[in-house]
Amino acid sequence: MFHKFRPIRRRWLFAVTACSVATFCGVPATSDAVEPVAPAERYTVETTDEGATIHLDGKLLTKYVAHSKSKPILWPLIGPGGAAVTRGYPMQDAIATEKADHPHHRSFWMTHGEVNGVDFWAEGEGKGQIVADGAPEVKGGENATLVAKHNWMAPDGKRVMADKWELTFGENDSQSWIDCVFSLTATDGDVVFGDTKEGSFGIRVAGTIKMDGEGKGSIVNAEGVKGKETWAKSSAWVDYYGPVEGKTQGIAILNHPSSFGYPTRWHVRSYGLFAANPFGVHHFIGGDETEGTLLPAGETLKLVYRVILHNGSTEAADIPAQWKAYSETTVE
Repeated sequence: MFHKFRPIRRRWLFAVTACSVATFCGVPATSDAVEPVAPAERYTVETTDEGATIHLDGKLLTKYVAHSKSKPILWPLIGPGGAAVTRGYPMQDAIATEKADHPHHRSFWMTHGEVNGVDFWAEGEGKGQIVADGAPEVKGGENATLVAKHNWMAPDGKRVMADKWELTFGENDSQSWIDCVFSLTATDGDVVFGDTKEGSFGIRVAGTIKMDGEGKGSIVNAEGVKGKETWAKSSAWVDYYGPVEGKTQGIAILNHPSSFGYPTRWHVRSYGLFAANPFGVHHFIGGDETEGTLLPAGETLKLVYRVILHNGSTEAADIPAQWKAYSETTVE
């Protein structure tokens, strides 16, 4: 039977703190008063021909690429250590620590392997395409925001559904984060998300962070399960960390309790794939394939995550406390 979607009727409010302007008091009216100068913005953003770029303190943090082969992505993701924490291949040639496999694993993406029978996870002939619907809306300041809309197109050119990404970027001294709300809307009739492991919100970690081969990374989830045993488990969060240019760097994905399918199952692999999949069942727990998850025409479901790019191990970054604070975020 279908897993019937229950609509989420909450609105997320993202506050972007405005830069304050210094005020100058007590300057005599007859003096040559200096005009107040606003402090430099932490985040600067701009739209580009391929999407948008986001800089933090003048340094590249990430790029939104509206159409990378078959879907929108963020690439690269620069960690607090100043180096990329996601794989560069296939957007560039694979380096010595990277494996040139799974070319559809493109840094940071949101797709699914079976949507009304169309494969949006893999790439190539007969696969779906996720196409940008206009330019993204971006804003900088003390935080940065990016809102982008996309249409999920079948190989025959018909739209299957639409999505909206709402990303908010923040940071402190030891980590940065991206709050992600992916809204999936059945714009053109009922939508069925198929029961497959190939999904959904994915990240491919840097080659040195992975566990296999040249990698020296570690994986741990909220229950303390480690390594390959984290695959297929339901959990509120998973952390994947390892060495990057001599520093321990990690990526944690936290699943908010309001998110559809919470706590999500994890399609996380020792070779570097790191994906949250709320739709897959039988590949993960066995048994017969289900009929999937039905999203009725006109309805929207939300997948809600925080991605933390952090220094050090899970313990050093105190990911359990980070998830607790995130889980208590006010939702209206």
